[in-house]
Amino acid sequence: MSDKLEHILKSYFGYDTFRPGQKQVIVDVVNGFNTLAVMPTGGGKSLCYQIPGLTLDGTAIIISPLISLMKDQVDALHALGIKATYLNSSLSPKEQQERLSDIAAGQYTFVYVAPERFESNLFANTIRQLNISLVAFDEAHCISQWGHDFRPSYRSIVPRLKKLTNIPVYVALTATATEDVMTDIRTLLDISPDHMVNTGFERDNLSFHLVKGKNKATYIKHFLDERKGESGIIYTATRKQADALYDQLRRQGTAVEKYHAGLTEDERKEAQSAFVHDEAAIMIATNAFGMGIDKSNVRFVIHYAMPMNIESYYQEAGRAGRDGEPSDCILLYSPQDVQLQKFLIEQSLADEDAKQNEYRKLQAMMNYCHTNSCLTAFILDYFGDQPGYDACERCSNCSDQQEKVDITEEAQMILSCVKRMGERFGVSMTAKVLKGSRDKRIREFGLEDLSTFGLLSAYTEKDLSDRIQFLVAENVLATEEGKFPTLKLNQKSVDVLKGKQHVFMKAALVPTRELDDDYHGDLFESLRQLRKDMADAQAVPPYVIFSDATLKEFARYLPDTESDMLTITGVGEKKYAKYGEAFMEAIGVWKQAHPDAGKTKTVKIGGAPVIRDVKAKDVDDRPSHMISYQMFQSGIALKDIAIRRNIEKQTVESHIFKAAQEGYPVVWGIFFNEEQEENVLSVHENLEEPKLKTIKEHLPEAYDYTLIKAVLVKNALM
Repeated sequence: MSDKLEHILKSYFGYDTFRPGQKQVIVDVVNGFNTLAVMPTGGGKSLCYQIPGLTLDGTAIIISPLISLMKDQVDALHALGIKATYLNSSLSPKEQQERLSDIAAGQYTFVYVAPERFESNLFANTIRQLNISLVAFDEAHCISQWGHDFRPSYRSIVPRLKKLTNIPVYVALTATATEDVMTDIRTLLDISPDHMVNTGFERDNLSFHLVKGKNKATYIKHFLDERKGESGIIYTATRKQADALYDQLRRQGTAVEKYHAGLTEDERKEAQSAFVHDEAAIMIATNAFGMGIDKSNVRFVIHYAMPMNIESYYQEAGRAGRDGEPSDCILLYSPQDVQLQKFLIEQSLADEDAKQNEYRKLQAMMNYCHTNSCLTAFILDYFGDQPGYDACERCSNCSDQQEKVDITEEAQMILSCVKRMGERFGVSMTAKVLKGSRDKRIREFGLEDLSTFGLLSAYTEKDLSDRIQFLVAENVLATEEGKFPTLKLNQKSVDVLKGKQHVFMKAALVPTRELDDDYHGDLFESLRQLRKDMADAQAVPPYVIFSDATLKEFARYLPDTESDMLTITGVGEKKYAKYGEAFMEAIGVWKQAHPDAGKTKTVKIGGAPVIRDVKAKDVDDRPSHMISYQMFQSGIALKDIAIRRNIEKQTVESHIFKAAQEGYPVVWGIFFNEEQEENVLSVHENLEEPKLKTIKEHLPEAYDYTLIKAVLVKNALM
């Protein structure tokens, strides 16, 4: 069985190995176990039902909440020579009847349907007589009452399905699910905990950035100027924002579309088609757009305003980089976003318990916007996924090399003020008291008589609010849930007030990402155009033919034989037979014009054939440590320097330390904080022979050799 599954994986989909969790899900489904798969966007969830569907006899029924997802998936299967169709309201009655007849005759391996289709007796009678291989719930969080995108119509079909006796196995798939949602799905579909596969939520090709205090329209203009030709989505909180930004970018000459519920269905279809087929690089949309969009080459997702909760944010941001290529997720935050989201909660929900649940989620989203900790780790922790690190080294908080400022004294004043205010007020009132505001509400509550009144009058109320929100995000302050959350002290608050714990804060920087340049950019653009022409001729999205990641490998390794082409990720026998020769011909034409660039060889790594480019490298006569240092100074993370230079991360660190010893400036905040520096120096002073190993033995386990060495180099002790 294992050999058969891997043969299907390679011959149809062009992959040599399964991604984490895929094989376990597939084997469970093939063996008839109801299964839940929780995998990040781009983690290969569709293969978890497509390979079982190709392995088992009969027709696989895929229940999908969005029409656009169905068509994209069917187009992709058709490109592989697999028989598939969909049934939804976009078809005429005649088309629906014809497809129902073909389905009843068993002509399709995969049938995609909307949940509402099960309300039709004609459809129910058709599938009752069908030889069904499996039933899959895509975007399965929609069936959970605890899900951020709960759809009652999706949940209501479960009891109807259970009345059918010819469904051998269910598989549910989702990218965003809290513990409550996962438990709910398992209960509904009778899934044993032994058959739930959760591979974690991390997407290590995504870099999360938080931008505060910038004019949003100006920021977007400059950002798009820097990223011309790249595909991206800009999410807005309201239709009004979407319309205004769309008009602005159109006036600037940007190829842009918009999508929201205020447009007609035809207008939305046309906009989506233009974006998916690479005719418009930018899509501006509300959250009405995107679920199930399978466009793989979205290089960035910008949120024009803070979303209502982290589940929505991570799902929407996760539409970037589905092909595995480095991509950016940027959130433009302003305090007004909070009030807008509170308004939307009040307008959309009547049930008080549901409101409180949304306010709790909103508070977590606000904490994300104010933390100085790793943004990736914050998101993973929210979903109960332990990242195993404190810093991803990709997000804006990790790549911000500004040294942290000790704000313990201000924090103690803020905490003291919260205590003296009786822990009965929120952020805004606390900031006003600390500022010494003459707001009439201060007088009404008698707060001007507190000893903390005006204690931090040198700060603006906005600065004070930011610091209070930061303390909440770092769990130095707690909040009570609700529309107007009140501030409460916790154990960390007590530790800070007693001086047992220090508080450090840094201002966030707007990050930039250097794009990889290890492939031939002009060839990549030429191959993109070829892909676009072929896609237009077949009326399918370009990524159905090959992903950007695959085209970059073509432009990196320049394959010129069938065997070389089949070693490229994303090229299987089916796709090679259909498209391979056309792309090899284009690569050959390019190589004739660039004779010095076309030298490649195939090598074995871990037993697998991998093509390596052996074109001559540019000569760089700088000392090796200065190359690393100058890359570091330009803002590139240590890990990325190591990858680009093909050296160990520890070697890069040694290069930075060597440059520092030669007198070059280094921002030490990424290696240690002030407290850690003091502790290392204290141990150093008290040891007779202060060597690295002996210093480490006298420090907590978290103090690694890199941290200790950095402190010693900074203080000229090494």
